Formats: sequence, structure tokens, C-alpha cells
Amino acid sequence: MKSTITIPKILLPKADVDKSKWSVIACDQFTSQPSYWEQVDKLVAQAPSTLRIIFPEVYLEGENKRERIKAINDNMHKYLHSDIFEEFEGFILVERTTPDNQKRLGLVIAIDLEDYEYTEQNNALIKATEKTVVERLPARIEVRKGACLESPHIMMLMDDKKDKIIEALYARRNELELAYDFNLNMGGGSIKGYKIKNCKPVIDAIHNLLDSETLVEKYGSDKPILFAVGDGNHSLATAKECWNNIKKTLSGDAIYSHPARYALCELVNLHDESLKFEPIHRAVFGVGEEFVEYMGIELAKLGGNSDVKVVYGDKEYSWRVSANASDAIADIQHLMDEYNKTHKEMVIDYIHGDEHLLSVAKEKNAVAVFMPCLEKDGLFDYVVRRGVLPRKSFSMGHAEDKRYYLECRVIL
Repeated sequence: MKSTITIPKILLPKADVDKSKWSVIACDQFTSQPSYWEQVDKLVAQAPSTLRIIFPEVYLEGENKRERIKAINDNMHKYLHSDIFEEFEGFILVERTTPDNQKRLGLVIAIDLEDYEYTEQNNALIKATEKTVVERLPARIEVRKGACLESPHIMMLMDDKKDKIIEALYARRNELELAYDFNLNMGGGSIKGYKIKNCKPVIDAIHNLLDSETLVEKYGSDKPILFAVGDGNHSLATAKECWNNIKKTLSGDAIYSHPARYALCELVNLHDESLKFEPIHRAVFGVGEEFVEYMGIELAKLGGNSDVKVVYGDKEYSWRVSANASDAIADIQHLMDEYNKTHKEMVIDYIHGDEHLLSVAKEKNAVAVFMPCLEKDGLFDYVVRRGVLPRKSFSMGHAEDKRYYLECRVIL
């Protein structure tokens, strides 16, 4: 059987590289707070850093996009050919301590992009959980198609209810070689990594999740699903599109061996106790009370029996929505999209955290919509039955809990 998982050659920063400056948070965080990224820039200064090989989305609308992308690709080549990496072939067991002192376990692996699809209905073993916004892909594609390195903020989920795989590795962590151990910058907590050299038993255990009886027991169907994308779907979709273009130029064994066919990610058990689903709120710019009233009226027509809070200026409102969080999220997003068709000045930003939302709304005169929270236990079942959720339906933890860039891999 062809494996969905491959054993990557991982590049890790050497011992003399300041890892607290090397490692920075995912590019799709703090998108309405340039001050956060300005602080990171000052902190990093001239030190080697993944900040210099990513495109923070807060700058996507900037005028110097091409210059920034060229600098990113140039820095990748500079880092690759400098003496800052050591190579390790295997997996990395990750122990992340979040700012609230929770421990989240993960496993850095590489997956075959041929087994991933982000379309709404598909038979792929790796599925997107949320709708992909294709308009967000071009800038990412421009970076990746000229890139020699990838560094993931992708977090992949597996439904291992019996906690047999990652947790079993962690139980014998003292037998493993330490890969890194340091504090993350900007209040991100801390992180440890352990090298996994004997990967085949891990791969076999993961593929056992595709046993038909196990699938029927979980979802009432033997329709196969191995992983669902938790964070970083647009980055994975970018990798997929780039691979689709590259493979057109290949033949023979090169189709299987080309490094761009694979993508590095961190695999996390959906049932990890520290993994909390958080809502992703909406900050709506370019609208006012008319929008708030429109949404309230249209949502009320759907006959829901729950409420979401909305704040505009110094007033607080309430919209009536379904008690089913996934349906409520879908209804709100659909009506916002409908309103946007006739109000082109309207812009939606997706905000993590209540305080961040209120701060952005107050600073920029936006409508703050406090979205409902999705229950994580129903995620795989929903994806199997109905396909993807609306874009930005949930977040795994707060903004500071997100994956920091750390490990790299050559994709030339």
C-alpha cells in the first residue's frame, strides 16, 4: 500500500542559532495588528529568523509585494547555503507548552500532496475542514514557486480516540534525542522537540486508522479519511497548486521523488486534552448600523434559538442564530457574503480572541461579531458527511497558541 506519509529530511537551526529569534508565529495571525509584527521585527533585528522567509498577511495589501517576495526567496537561498542548519531524517515529536501552561503534543511529518484535496466534496485521504479562499492563494504561490525551502505552520489533525500513537511516543520521550528546547517569543510559551529515527512503526500505526471497521465505528461509514487540516489550509492548498504545476513537467520516477510532491506539517491528535477549539470572530469594515440591522433581520427569519453578540461603536446588539454552531457559522457567513455583493466597500477580517476583536473594532470603527464556537468532537464526522465548513469557522486555541515556524525542508 502506498503511504500517505513520507519520512522527511528536516533542517533544524544549529545550536549556535538563537532559536527564540529564529522561530516566529504563523503568517496568518495578527492580520489587523501591524504593531505585533513591528515588535517581532525589532526583536529579530539582524539574527537569522523565519520572519525573513515568510510573508506576514498583515502586509499582503502593501505596495512593495514583489520586492518582499524577492527578499523572502533570496533569504531562503542565503540561509540554505549558510552554515546555520543541521539535517535530520525522521520525525520530530513536539511538546508545546502554551501561554496558559497547557501541553500540546504533535509530530512533524511529511505528507503526500497527491492524497490531499481542498475542494468541498472529494475522496482524498487528507481533507480541508474549511472552505479555501482562492483569492488568498496567488501571493502565497508567488512565494512558494520561487522557494527553495518550506517551513510549516500547518497543523494536521488525526482522530486517534484511543491515544495510541503520539501519546505513546511521548511516554518514552526520555529515550529520545532532544532536538530543541527553548522559549518562544512574543508570549508564545515554550517548545521542546525530540528526534524519532525509527519511523516505520509510527507510519503503520497511523495507517491503521483507515481500518474499515474503525471508520464505521467512528462515523457510521467506511468512507476513508486519515487527516483533516486544522490550521494552515491555505498554505497546504498553495503547496498543492505548486505541485500540480511542477508535476506537469516531470515523468517517470521523478514524479514520485520530487520533494515538492510532499509537504511538511505537524500532526496533532484531535483528542489531545490541551487542544481547544476557539471561535474566529469577524471584524467588518466599511459598514454601519444598516448592516447590523440587515443581518439581525435576515438571521431571525431562519428561526434560530441562540444568540451571538455584536458590538458597533458604543452599542451592543444581539443576532438570533441556530444553536448548532456549524449551522450558525454557515448562516452568518452566507448572509455577510450576500450583503457584500451589493456593498463592495465592505471588508471582513478574521480575528482571534475577544479582546483583539474589540481593540480592532474600536480602533478602525468596525462591526465586531462574536462568532459561536464549534465542538471539536463533531469535526471529522461533519467533514465526512457534508464536506468543508465555511472559511475561518474555528481556531485551534488563541492566536498566541498557533504553530511557530521552526523546522525547514528543501523543496527544490
